[in-house]
This record gives sequence, structure tokens and C-alpha cells, in this order.
Amino acid sequence: MDSPRPPRRRSRAASAVPIPQTREIHEAALQSIRTFLKGRSSYDVFPVSFRLIVLDNKLEAKKALQALMANGVVSAPLWNSETSRFAGMFTVSDIIHLIQYYYHSASSYDNATADVQHFRLESLREIERELNVPPPPLISIHPLKPLFDACKLLIQSTARRLPLLDYDEKTGDEIVISVLTQYRVLKFIAINCREATHLHRSLRSLGIGTWVDANSPNPNNPFHPICTATLETTVFDVVHMFSERGISAVPVVDENGIVVNLYETVDVITLVRLGHYRSLDFTISSALNQRAPDFPGVITCSPSDSLASLLLLIKERRVHRLVVVDGEEGRRGRLLGIITLSDVLQYVIGDIDSAPPPSSSLPTTGAASLAVPQAGKPGLSDPERVEPPFAGGFSPS
Repeated sequence: MDSPRPPRRRSRAASAVPIPQTREIHEAALQSIRTFLKGRSSYDVFPVSFRLIVLDNKLEAKKALQALMANGVVSAPLWNSETSRFAGMFTVSDIIHLIQYYYHSASSYDNATADVQHFRLESLREIERELNVPPPPLISIHPLKPLFDACKLLIQSTARRLPLLDYDEKTGDEIVISVLTQYRVLKFIAINCREATHLHRSLRSLGIGTWVDANSPNPNNPFHPICTATLETTVFDVVHMFSERGISAVPVVDENGIVVNLYETVDVITLVRLGHYRSLDFTISSALNQRAPDFPGVITCSPSDSLASLLLLIKERRVHRLVVVDGEEGRRGRLLGIITLSDVLQYVIGDIDSAPPPSSSLPTTGAASLAVPQAGKPGLSDPERVEPPFAGGFSPS
């Protein structure tokens, strides 16, 4: 006779009690994220398969720009084929500086067009000296260095992207592995750190971003220290703001301070790529009519939205900045601030040593090298991973 089976024990259901939203929980989540970043390498951020565009520094600016646009990117590492070494980054800021320089120095639009089209990338630093703007830092880091160290280097240098460089063990030549961006890092955190959902404190209370100074000492700019434009501002006036302030977007407001659009450096790049240099004298209103119809719109948020909601948005959409607007009746849509990915990353990483970054963070020749498989790599942020639906307080306008 069979012995009776023991009663089956039911598994205990997970607790449905929500985690209390306290300052201590928020700070503990931050510390957990920082610990996570210290235990991951910069290479872990990249998906199973990715591509890399590298430009020879003797390439003409127009051809380089066409290569960027054809591949859907806005920056690329530069390579000195004579020395077989990394030579910096080519970004939209370089194009902005070129436009500003030739707009002032050329005798005509035709001459400016010819100069820009035949300008070689190796001479970019000369333009910066002429404009008296600081050159971008020539920084890099080894792919196997901790991701937390890479984030610190991004913050210290105020760079938006960080090349990952290795050495060829046989020749000693540098190898560009990829480029780490603020967006990739924050998306990596949003996907792989559950603690990110506990960052419940509001963006305003955390002081993330640049906010309008209600007691502005500048009567000519009621939104000080934020640069703004109107629909009647000329494109070149905004280009000057981009170059002078080192920013990549300017909110467009109406007479009541309501945000009606956002003009970005990529909008200027489109004009240059098409050879529409005369459009630099156009108003923003006219220039926006040449914007691609698939423009996603301005992503806005309110001061009360949480950091967790912002990271959730980054996980679901390619976001580079958010415009903070008022939600109160009678003031709805009025500009209150702007938050960039740099602001978010700096808060997440926390206080760091303010000492200037080294010129290069590469290990010496003979250090462990990184073998990059042809078909891709294993990683934590798998693009095929199924994610929960977005539910946040942000909206495209």
C-alpha cells in the first residue's frame, strides 16, 4: 500500500506592500547604483551587436558630415593614419564652430560654402584657436576599466562622449573599440538596476538641471541663466549661442514665455549638409519649416516628476534633454528649466574629485587587451530584452 503523499506547501506570494518613499530609501538606491557601476566595465554597456564609424582626419568636412548623416550618428572618432593613433572626436560642435568662423571671415556665401566643403578635419583645432574657444579634451579610457571611472571622466571633462581605446598587442598601435555616451550609460542603469525605481524624489527638490532664476539680475533675459530664442530670432544668432555657451539646444518661447519649440544643433547640421548656408539668415520660424516631418517633438516634464520616471523614459526613448515647464493653471507651458543627460549623470555619480582628467586613461602597452568578436558580444543590456511599458509624467509637445 502506497504511503500518503505529504501535503504540498504553497509558495509564499511576494509582498505587495509598496516600499516607503523616504529620503533614506532614495539615498540607498543611489549608493546601490554606484556600487553596480563600479563592478561593471565600460564594455559591458554595449549591446550584442554594434557598429562604429571612424573618420580619417584628412577627410573633408562635407564628406565627413555626409558619412555621419548616412549612418544616423552625430559624432565619430578621428584617426591619424600617419601615426596610427586616435586623433580626437568629430562632433556637431565642430560644424557649429566652422559655420561661425566662415560666416564672419568669408567675403560671400559662395566663398564660405567652398571653404567649408574643402576644409579638412585635421585643421579643426586651428578654427577653435581663431574663435578663442577651448579645444575639446583629448580623453579616452580602456574598455575594461570600471564603468564608474568612465562616468567620472565624462563629468570631469564635461564631455558628452568618451572613446574606448585598446592597444594592438603585436604592433602597439591604438585601436578604437567604441564610444561611450551619457545616453548609453543612463539607459544601461535604467535597464539593469532595479533600484532606479526607488529614486522617487522630484527633479526640482534634487536640483538636477538648470532652472530659471526668479530673481534674475539680467533684465534682458527673464529666463536667466537659460539661453532662449523666439520664432523671430535668426538661425545664426542661435548658432552663436551654441558656440559661445557650449550648448546643443535652445528653447523657443513666445511672448508669454510658453515653450513652443526647441532648436537644436542637429537642425543647423541639416542646413549645412544640404548646402543651404543662406538659411543662416532665416528666422527660426522659417528654419523649422525645413525640419524633417518625423521630428519627435519637444520632450517636457514638470518640476514634480521624479528621477525614477526620467530614467524610465530614457529606457524607452532616445532622450537627450528635457524642458521643464510649469503645470499650474494660467502659467501652463511656461519655461522653468532644462535638464540634460549630463545633469542626470552628474547627480547619479555624485561628488567627485575636481582635479582635471588625464590626457588618456589607457593602460601601458602590454596590459590586458580586449578581444572584440566579429558578430557581437555578450552584455547585460541585451537589445532583445523585453521591458515593461513606460508609465511616466513626461510628454512630447
